[in-house]
Amino acid sequence: MGRIIAIANQKGGVGKTTTAVNLAAALAATPRKVLLVDMDPQGNATMASGVDKRELENSSCEVLLAECPAAAAIVRAPEGFDLLPGNIDLTAAEIRLMDEPAREQRLKNALAPLRDQYDYLIIDCPPSLSLLTLNALAAADGVIVPMQCEYFALEGLSSLVDTINALKGKLNPALEIEGIVRTMFDVRNNLANAVSGELTKHFGDKVFRSIIPRNVRLAEAPSHGQSIVGYDRASRGGIAYLGLAGEIVRRERKVSKEMA
Repeated sequence: MGRIIAIANQKGGVGKTTTAVNLAAALAATPRKVLLVDMDPQGNATMASGVDKRELENSSCEVLLAECPAAAAIVRAPEGFDLLPGNIDLTAAEIRLMDEPAREQRLKNALAPLRDQYDYLIIDCPPSLSLLTLNALAAADGVIVPMQCEYFALEGLSSLVDTINALKGKLNPALEIEGIVRTMFDVRNNLANAVSGELTKHFGDKVFRSIIPRNVRLAEAPSHGQSIVGYDRASRGGIAYLGLAGEIVRRERKVSKEMA
């Protein structure tokens, strides 16, 4: 059964979509069967995967509204993973679902028939604790938190941990923080190094060893509708995301052995 991982952080501009797309591509290159789910109305994960968000027949909006099954909305991304695309219609879906029963479970129910078809299902969340994010967290087995090593990021992380703990009690008892990935990291920045040290001190093994650097090629890739793996896998950003994918696979293999 495939593992569902939500890429979430209530703070914007920390590299959620960059991480979701590049992790999907890197895992697909391992090779694993991967589904990327775009739950952000901005549709940036869809565009960065090489799919035009303005030309969708069906999207995650129709799936949430139960107007079509998830399998009917999935498209194949050029880089070898499947995509459940999203666009601005998700905002309308969120409004229409406000008074619906079990509205936080719509995505979980929609993905349930697909879990056996994939090794990993990666969900790109919007930068807020909206109904769309709640759907992602209710469906997920684990959460990967991308964060910049800046002062206010620690405060935001504390808030996210509180949110996840609250959700465990109400919506998803199995939900855990899969790991924290340091993004847009500049080793020359003393504050970044200090915050990185605090993260490791407080969260220990939850902090991935792989660090995503500030990298021009990484920033360029989405404008070409590609992940960094497809655009320039030998770049520092490409090597970092391939390393992160390898770390995730090794962690899961270790957990599977311990449970056997």
